[in-house]
Amino acid sequence: MVGKVVKAAEFKAKCLDLMDQVAATGNPVTITKRGKPVARLVPVQQRPKSLFGALKGHIQIKGDIVGEIVGADEWEATR
Repeated sequence: MVGKVVKAAEFKAKCLDLMDQVAATGNPVTITKRGKPVARLVPVQQRPKSLFGALKGHIQIKGDIVGEIVGADEWEATR
């Protein structure tokens, strides 16, 4: 279990505060009942408004992706 762990009774009493904490910190809260985990409160993952640029900062281009492939043999499918 990662993040904060609270009993169901405590969650019931502090639900709105715990929701604000999760939204602010991004850390999940695990809710237990009789010592066993029964639910997890996690922050919502926001989807990008557009797919254009959604992977910005996640992909790195190494080398020339437009020019000819140097030293490559002719593809078998083009023969």
